[in-house]
Amino acid sequence: MDMQIRGKRVLITGGSKGIGLACAEAFAAEGCDLVLASRDAAALDKAAGAIRSRHQVNIATQAGDLGDPAARLALHAAHPEIDVLVNNAGAIPGGTLQDISLERWQQAWALKVFGYIHLTQLYLPAMETRKDGVVVNIIGMAGRAPQADYICGAAGNASLIAFTAALGGKAPDSNVRVVGIAPGATMTERIITLSKSRAKTKWGDEGRWEEMLAGLPLGRAGKPEEIADLAVFCASPRGGYLSGTTIEVDAGAQYRG
Repeated sequence: MDMQIRGKRVLITGGSKGIGLACAEAFAAEGCDLVLASRDAAALDKAAGAIRSRHQVNIATQAGDLGDPAARLALHAAHPEIDVLVNNAGAIPGGTLQDISLERWQQAWALKVFGYIHLTQLYLPAMETRKDGVVVNIIGMAGRAPQADYICGAAGNASLIAFTAALGGKAPDSNVRVVGIAPGATMTERIITLSKSRAKTKWGDEGRWEEMLAGLPLGRAGKPEEIADLAVFCASPRGGYLSGTTIEVDAGAQYRG
């Protein structure tokens, strides 16, 4: 199926690994040019080179800590013209309320919560002016199914779901759409890190992290490529009547008790 987005320019934050890298691959496969942003310049260069060789699209990279407002401003200054913004960068730690210091909480939200909000503030006006553009927020199922041992992420994700809904209800007035995706357990380096944290909280032994993933629907975690394919659909004319909603991708895990 042709997604009808060939030639669009797509900015993906956290684009050097995990879901972000899968999104980069998926958009490039549809003929989109890319801007990839993350902290790790070497990882960005490696990802860009590999994708370029497979899909012959234009790829720019920008290394920086997007938890820092100055880095977000620099990204926008360097690459002001995009058609699709995929907010994906985030590293919210696992742990209970007492496990996470206020400083660490603020640091985590600076990247994911305020990072998403600020980048949308920077890029949305141009989309509204030309009456064309899509923002896709990669959020997380913890916003729908909060757990005490991931409280920082649950609260942050819930705020981004509300942000997506509020903005996505208004943006279509300018022919712009804002859509969220809430992945459940997805097999990336991050799910291993979070599972280790949760195992340590539950049993005092992070080595039992695989037990935290036992009993998942369909006998497995989600694949980054499944989230990426959905992101492409949401950003494309094929998903052109989606705005304000956050699509849950957890194979029904939240309903299993």
